[in-house]
Amino acid sequence: MNRTAAISSNAAGMLTIDLEALAGNWRELARRAAPGRCGAVIKADAYGVGIEAAAPALHAAGCRVFFVAQASEGARARAVLPPSVRIYVLNGLESEADPAADYAAQNLAPVIGSPDELERWAAFAAGRRPPPSALHLDTGMNRLGFASLSELRTALDRCGAVGADLLMSHFVASEEPDSPLNGEQIARFDVARATLPELPASLANSSGMFLPQAPAYDLARPGYALYGGNPTPGAPNPMRPVVTLEVAIQQTRWIEPDETCGYNQQWTARRRTRLATLLAGYADGLPRGAGAIDGRAGAEVAIAGCRCKLVGRMSMDLCIADVTDLPEAAARPGVRAQFFGPDIALDDFAARSGTIGYHVLTSLGARYFRRIVGA
Repeated sequence: MNRTAAISSNAAGMLTIDLEALAGNWRELARRAAPGRCGAVIKADAYGVGIEAAAPALHAAGCRVFFVAQASEGARARAVLPPSVRIYVLNGLESEADPAADYAAQNLAPVIGSPDELERWAAFAAGRRPPPSALHLDTGMNRLGFASLSELRTALDRCGAVGADLLMSHFVASEEPDSPLNGEQIARFDVARATLPELPASLANSSGMFLPQAPAYDLARPGYALYGGNPTPGAPNPMRPVVTLEVAIQQTRWIEPDETCGYNQQWTARRRTRLATLLAGYADGLPRGAGAIDGRAGAEVAIAGCRCKLVGRMSMDLCIADVTDLPEAAARPGVRAQFFGPDIALDDFAARSGTIGYHVLTSLGARYFRRIVGA
C-alpha cells in the first residue's frame, strides 16, 4: 500500500459499500417483478454508490436493463457494461443543438418525451439504424413526457415509432399506497398500453413495485430500494442496507449545565454533558438540520452500539454528539460513530435530519474513504 492509500484508508470518514447487499436487493426485486423483467436505476452516480462499482455488480446479479438521468452518466455506464445491455437515458434528448449522434455513438437509448424530441430523433434516424428508444407518457407528474395520449399518437402518426421498444410513465405518489392518484395513473397508462400493445410497458419504480395493484407490467425500474432505502415507508424495510457511513471522533470535552455548543448557541446542555466532536459536516453531505437545537430534536448516531444525539448546528467540517451516557473509554478520539448502516436505518437518519434518504445518499461528499466489500 502506498502512502496516499494508507492516508485515505485512515480517513476521518468512511463509506462502506456492500455490493453483495446491492445485488441481493436487485435479486429480491427481480423476484417480485416476475414474470416481468427488473431493471436498475443508476442515476446520480448510482445514488452515491458509484456507477463504476454498482453497474457491474448489478449486471453480475442478472440485470440487463439500466436507467440513467443524463447522457454523461450513460457514457460512464456504457464503459463498464457489455454492449448488449440496454441503457435508457430518462431525461431524453438533451436540449443542445443535435445530441442524437452522441447517444448513438454510446449506444444509449433516449426516453423520448415530447413531439420535438421525437422529430429530432426521427430526423437523425432517417437512413440510419439508431439505438432503440423509449416513449414517455406523462400520467400525472407534469414534469417530463408527452402531455397526453393524443399528443403521443399524433407525434407517432407524423414521425413513426423510430425503433421504440418501451412505453413508460412515472408514479407521482407510489410511496403512499392509499393515494387515489396511483389508481388514476394506472388507469391512464392502461389506456395507452391498449393503444400501443406492441410496446413493452414500464411504470413501477421502487415503491410502485409494492403497490397492491402490482403494476410491474413488463419491466420494473427500481432505484432507491436497490441501495437500501425503504420502498414501503411506515412498514418494515424489505431491503438490506448497502451503504454505511462512519466518522471518527476527534475530541471530547465536558460542559456544564446551561452551556451551549455549536454556532449561534442553538443547543443548551440541561445537565453536565460530555460532547464528542466528529470529523464531518455539511461539506461532506451531512444535512444541516441533523443536529438538535433547543426545542427541536435532531438525528442520532451509533457509537459502541448505543444511540447518541447529534447536538448543535452542523458545521462545514464538523458536528457534535452527546456521549454523556457512554463509558468514557467507549467514546474517545479515533472511535467511529455510525450515521447510518446496520445500527441506524438510512431513512431514520434522514427523517430525523429533516430530509429524505434519497437526498442523503446523493449528497455524500468526496472526502470519505470508500471501502467496497462483497464485490
